[in-house]
Amino acid sequence: MEKKEQLYEGKAKIIYSTDDPDLHIMYFKDDATAFDGAKKGTIVDKGIINNSVSTKIFEFLEANGVKTHLVKKLSEREMLVKNMDIIMVEVIPRNIV
Repeated sequence: MEKKEQLYEGKAKIIYSTDDPDLHIMYFKDDATAFDGAKKGTIVDKGIINNSVSTKIFEFLEANGVKTHLVKKLSEREMLVKNMDIIMVEVIPRNIV
């Protein structure tokens, strides 16, 4: 699947079009932000970890009857996803000791 035009760039991901208008490539970045973007930096391999975790979560959901946009993991940093309307949900896990 060939990556084409950049459609969107956010804090953690870049979305690219493909030859198929129903599919996009999602690229996971190493950028990190805190305090609503006031603090910015880079975490080496963050994108690789986020892609792996996201893939596992989407595969788990699919295996349990919850449809997702995941088609397949393409590389360490990229996944092929279905073109869908976004439902804006943000989950921020916190570890408290």
